[in-house]
Amino acid sequence: MKVLVTGHQGYIGSVLTPLFQRAGHEVVGLDSALFADCTFGPAPAEVPSLRVDLRDVGIEPLRGFDAVVHLAALSNDPLSNLNPSITYDINHKATVRLAALAKEAGVGRFLQSSSCSLYGKAGEAMLDEGATFNPVTAYAESKVFVERDLAALADDRFSPVYLRNATAYGSSPRLRADLVVNNLVGFAYTTGRILIMSDGSPWRPLVHLEDISRAFLALLEAPRSRVHNEAFNVGRNEENYRVRELADMVREAIPGSEVQYAEGGGPDQRDYRVDCSKIQRLIPEFKPQWTVRRGIEELLGAYKQNGLTSEEFLSSRYLRIKRVTELQASGELDQELRRTKPGPRP
Repeated sequence: MKVLVTGHQGYIGSVLTPLFQRAGHEVVGLDSALFADCTFGPAPAEVPSLRVDLRDVGIEPLRGFDAVVHLAALSNDPLSNLNPSITYDINHKATVRLAALAKEAGVGRFLQSSSCSLYGKAGEAMLDEGATFNPVTAYAESKVFVERDLAALADDRFSPVYLRNATAYGSSPRLRADLVVNNLVGFAYTTGRILIMSDGSPWRPLVHLEDISRAFLALLEAPRSRVHNEAFNVGRNEENYRVRELADMVREAIPGSEVQYAEGGGPDQRDYRVDCSKIQRLIPEFKPQWTVRRGIEELLGAYKQNGLTSEEFLSSRYLRIKRVTELQASGELDQELRRTKPGPRP
């Protein structure tokens, strides 16, 4: 198939794109290049691509594609909370606009990168795709709105599919340090401390970014009858952990490291466990391969190989909120997160 991957230069996109290519698909990228320079280790090989703000995509570039894999978004809570109205403009309105244009251009399948964070504050219950939404952040609420509005576009010609990804982790050519497992391992390796910002009690479902990429590939290739207008929790049932359990795994992997709780850290409202049985049942082609314990070892090896330091780990290279505020301070981004100066090519 010919596939457009939005956000192909991001944390997941940098891993997903070559996976799709190895599977024989023709991939074109679309990215605003905000994080193009934020590489970890060797930069990934590039693909033909468009550099454009998601809010400005026109219909002509969408013609001729069989599917859109939509990863582009303000991708975490701190970044989304910087200006919630811009979060809704990009994550919700621009996404729905892109989907409507893709449908008009004749694109048959639209794979939306959603999130298990839309379940919000839920606690102990194992939540399947029919669970009530309880988003507690602008980022999570934007994902709820997208699923609602894309469902209204679904018909015989256009199939939206919603991948509610668990919390991602793992090494990437465009590493993120603001994801819980990546962060805990990075702190432990560079400082000897495993810093927990909450009281450690919240539940998180976890999934390696390679397995997220495999899920996108499986849902791209699956028969329409199995995926049309369907939502899928992406992860593994046995990979739900409390944050303090993750910290204990990191401590075991890095001898001499110590778990510390940030002063004033209380319960995190983002507290949920998810049931991923549906994707295993309906899409047996999806075969996740990672566990958190294995992912911790992978991250530790990558951090060692690249000589990661504490200063670098906490820099704008790997923290998205710092990158954006740095670009704003330099005048390269305005308050609506639009470029005011040419950036690097995607």
